[in-house]
Amino acid sequence: MNGSLVIRRILLGTAAVVAALIVLTAGLVVAVDAGHCRGLLIRYFASRMGRPIQVKGAFEAHIFSFNPRVIAEQVVISNPPWMSSGITAEVGKLSMVLKLPGFDHPSGVVGLELQGATFYLVRDSTGLANWQLTDPAKHSDNVNLPIVRSLSMPNAHVVLRDDLRHLQFAGRVSARNVNEVAALNPLRIEGAGQLNSKAVTFDITGDPLAAANHNSPYYFSFAEHSSGSRLHGHGLLPRPFDFDILDATFEAEGPDMKDLYFMIGVTLIDTGSYRLSGKLSRRGTQTTLSDLVASFGQSDVHGTVSIGPAGDRQKFDIDLNSQTLRLSDLGARAAGRTSEPKSPLLLSDAMLSSELVRGHDATMKFRAHRVDVARLSLHEISAKATIDHGVLTVAPLLAELLGGTIDAHLRLDARPKVPAVDVDLKITDLQLGQFDRNNAGPPSFDGPMQARVIVSGAGSSVHQVAATANGTVSAQVANGALRDSFAELTGVDLRGLGLFLTKNKQDIPVRCAIANFEAQEGNLIAGSLVVDTAPMLITGEGQIHLDTEALDLKIRGNPKSLRLFRLRTPILVQGTLAHPTTHIQASKAALVIVDPGQAKDADCATLLSSGVANGTRANASATPMRKSEGSDRN
Repeated sequence: MNGSLVIRRILLGTAAVVAALIVLTAGLVVAVDAGHCRGLLIRYFASRMGRPIQVKGAFEAHIFSFNPRVIAEQVVISNPPWMSSGITAEVGKLSMVLKLPGFDHPSGVVGLELQGATFYLVRDSTGLANWQLTDPAKHSDNVNLPIVRSLSMPNAHVVLRDDLRHLQFAGRVSARNVNEVAALNPLRIEGAGQLNSKAVTFDITGDPLAAANHNSPYYFSFAEHSSGSRLHGHGLLPRPFDFDILDATFEAEGPDMKDLYFMIGVTLIDTGSYRLSGKLSRRGTQTTLSDLVASFGQSDVHGTVSIGPAGDRQKFDIDLNSQTLRLSDLGARAAGRTSEPKSPLLLSDAMLSSELVRGHDATMKFRAHRVDVARLSLHEISAKATIDHGVLTVAPLLAELLGGTIDAHLRLDARPKVPAVDVDLKITDLQLGQFDRNNAGPPSFDGPMQARVIVSGAGSSVHQVAATANGTVSAQVANGALRDSFAELTGVDLRGLGLFLTKNKQDIPVRCAIANFEAQEGNLIAGSLVVDTAPMLITGEGQIHLDTEALDLKIRGNPKSLRLFRLRTPILVQGTLAHPTTHIQASKAALVIVDPGQAKDADCATLLSSGVANGTRANASATPMRKSEGSDRN
């Protein structure tokens, strides 16, 4: 009896609770549909998105159905907590159809429609962005990001500032994936505007959103046009729709590779017409470009480039190689971007971007079978370089040139307004006879040259550094050969004139040849200029002005034996490095009928040991002769 009473009371209580829940639920449905729980729902969506949300206009919510729907007007979505204060998006009208979670599927978004939308997208140099769904510092690994099954976003205004990838965009973007057969309708995203100050158009075509799932990749294709260049390719998202993980292949072509900066935000060098292809892999803030193949003019480059953050800076890891690289295929002239006449200077005035060195860190490797520099060809080049907080170091650069080798070390400090540069260049066994010559036949001067350049200067081009250089420049040849007629002409005598007029091509041995210069503020001042042959001791003095590349040298030939009808006068070497000229200094000329020729052999052992090996200064006092240099002291 008592048991039955207890049971009846429990049943009555349960019925009352159920009735109350039914009444409460009915009331909640009515209240929600009437908009009375507006604040609660907005706070719920804000917590799910991890950022503040405001609805300044009308708000409707139809929650209790198989496909709940929310409609809101004048929606303002603010930046997430990991970004500075600001607005991510403003939407005139937002309509969203939700999918409730089930036993075999998670919750999601069936449809999303945005009208009158404006997006203010920002990413800082460390990779933090206001469009990220979760705090990057928490390193969440959400493999089931929401999938929007249908999307409509006509003519949205988008303003993007991406400090990590150096991109700025302002324009209109439209997206659509809605019709009666949405399961078969691909996603289309189209945009146009100004990207990095240049007009751009782009479009993306993706798989149907209705068929996307978390167990298979999402595939898409893309095309972009800007400044005459076209970039296109295919890609996939291994985890839809996590855009921090992406794989793609791409091709690009256009009139100048530097224009790709306006599409990808990476500063490249000017070229002529080019083609570029490769693969892209993105994992978070780390991007790798692999299987790169670039061709422009008669040059080619292959390799891999990785880009990722290093503190508050970007770091590049570059590994490139080339079969043939012509420097004439690079620069503004190759791209047709300058109408100025070609520089008369021999030393390059091409400018290195100091901002590029200051703004990025990098490790670089480069190898090439052949690099053409003007009329010279370097072979089997290899170089290693680093950029660390505005300091570029190349150590070493190795190459083969004219049968010899080059070993160069360079340091460029771009932190000052005018970069400071240190150069240490060593040349070993360069065969002078292999220099390009206009006339056929044996060379006028042959032999293995050793040289050393140790200078410091300032500037952003080879010419600027040379024009401010301080240090030493040394070169020497042991056991070479010189055209007899040229040696004799330096003495300005009858025998030399005869050899020249008869075009005599007989060579004479060169015991040693030495040129030691001291660089002072861009002026190369000759300390020792000596060429010692069996019949003639040739000496010189003067300067080379590297700012104008003007030559101001005097060469004297001192005979070692009897000469008839000789003019005691120096030969002047003038003009420029690119176009030297020679002539006799007539004002100093003195005719000697008989010159007994008193010059003696130079002390080649001492001369050859000075300057080149250690790059030390060798001055006039360090160039001893076994006797006087001769009798023509004017």
